Amino acid sequence: MSSTIEINSLKTILYLLILLTSVSVEAQVKEYWLIDIQTNKKTMAKDSVSAVKFLDSLTQNYYYFTKVEKVIQEGKLTEIFFNKGRNYNKAHVKLSDDIVQDSKYSKEFFTKNLDSLKKVINENYRVQGFVFNRIRSQFKGMKADIPQVEISVIKSDQRKIDGLVFKGYEKVPNRFVKNLEKEYTGKTYQESRLIKLGQSLQNHPFLSLDKPPQTLFTKDSTQVFLFLQKKKSNSFDGIIGFGNDKSEKFSFNGSINFNFRNMFNGFETVNFFWQRNPDQGQTFDLQTDIPYLFKSNIGGNFKVNIFRQDSTYANVKLTPAFYLHLKSNQRIGLRATIETSTVLDSLYIQGRDFSKKGIGLWYDYTEPTTIELFQYRSRISADAGYSNTYYSKEDLNANQTQYFLSAERNFHISGNHYLNFQGQTALINSKNTLSTNELLRFGGWNSFRGFNENSLFADFYYFGTTEYRYLVGDQAFFDIFGQYGEIHNKNLDLKPKIYSLGLGFNFILPIGLMSFQISNGSEFGNPIKFGDTKIHWGILSRF
Repeated sequence: MSSTIEINSLKTILYLLILLTSVSVEAQVKEYWLIDIQTNKKTMAKDSVSAVKFLDSLTQNYYYFTKVEKVIQEGKLTEIFFNKGRNYNKAHVKLSDDIVQDSKYSKEFFTKNLDSLKKVINENYRVQGFVFNRIRSQFKGMKADIPQVEISVIKSDQRKIDGLVFKGYEKVPNRFVKNLEKEYTGKTYQESRLIKLGQSLQNHPFLSLDKPPQTLFTKDSTQVFLFLQKKKSNSFDGIIGFGNDKSEKFSFNGSINFNFRNMFNGFETVNFFWQRNPDQGQTFDLQTDIPYLFKSNIGGNFKVNIFRQDSTYANVKLTPAFYLHLKSNQRIGLRATIETSTVLDSLYIQGRDFSKKGIGLWYDYTEPTTIELFQYRSRISADAGYSNTYYSKEDLNANQTQYFLSAERNFHISGNHYLNFQGQTALINSKNTLSTNELLRFGGWNSFRGFNENSLFADFYYFGTTEYRYLVGDQAFFDIFGQYGEIHNKNLDLKPKIYSLGLGFNFILPIGLMSFQISNGSEFGNPIKFGDTKIHWGILSRF
């Protein structure tokens, strides 16, 4: 009862204070200072109403027995001395019906941290789009020396994202803008949603953000402003490798990869790739990707692949594909395959001439990363196809099925320590015996390290990679990796299990990302030979 009297008497004094100070000489500039007698901290108020609001706010912060000890007025200066008293953060709480209905809390309960409880309730309403909600607590008295507090909410209007406004680089494809609007506009306004939007754009291959998304709240709308910048996305990727070929002779090998991207502001890509492996095999790829054909949500990808194994045989493959954007980072597509292979050496009996036509379905998912040195946080690629193969010399037709699956994920352990996991598997299945020139080829820098490029032949394979990465600031990282896999080759009736080990160093220079890697691999049961060590040095430069 006494606590209620003290609160009421405080309010009476405050109202009298307003009355006294308001009946003063007009047009005079007054100063109001509130002085905490416990800490001697001074707070300035612009007028008497602000002074009253300040003192009243102390009860919202659990100083329920705040008292005005004295008021000194000298001319234009008014000093208000107050005593906050004891802070009561523990309380028996009674929630309003709205809060009970919108949350998992009971109607009444005891809390040891009233401040934390109010913040949690406030955040719950913010997640629901009530950005400007106010959580109010009202002191109802003491019971067994425990404050009795009622908590209520003023929700305000629920906010939803009404529109995205692009600033800076505004020549982004219309369909890209529409896809973003479809994904975000009309959705409940949440900070986590803005963070997700910012990350997807910050790590976009063609765009970057000058600053995080900014929100403009007006009475009738909520608009998110995106300040974009066009990235330098053209790239040159060169790799030089050193190692022994299958005859154990030291040889040079390497690859050159040019990417010309977004030159016409359509997010298009033209790719030229050439590679030479130590066993005198050469690969040439020409690929064009147009993500928004005729301003639609359908993209096109057209690829020509030529592989020549010394003077033994040559393969030419055309792969036209069309795909649909499911989301900004997900695509699903339909592809066709037209392939021909010609044996160039009449003495080469492991291969045979063939032509192939097929169709397939593929899916691609990428999750961006906040670390520039890593290409992405997660990636999944899957492909399944059916084809008919015609062997001209035997006048034979055979149906084949192909499957491919690849997945990668970066995990943050703690501090600068990361783990990268990769897995890949592929299968080509046919009722007839497959010739060497139509088997799956893998191995090398970007697949199973420790072996020469495209030196492993199989009708089925799988392998996994575990890589430890230590980040040195945001400019470099060291890595140590191990790989394990298995190859099935029905022609040779072999199912060897293979492994590789190695380490590397990646660092950013003014000219681009430099990579250095040492690796070695072998079949289980066979010792690793020092002469089989592979050394790769590469640079990725953007312009």
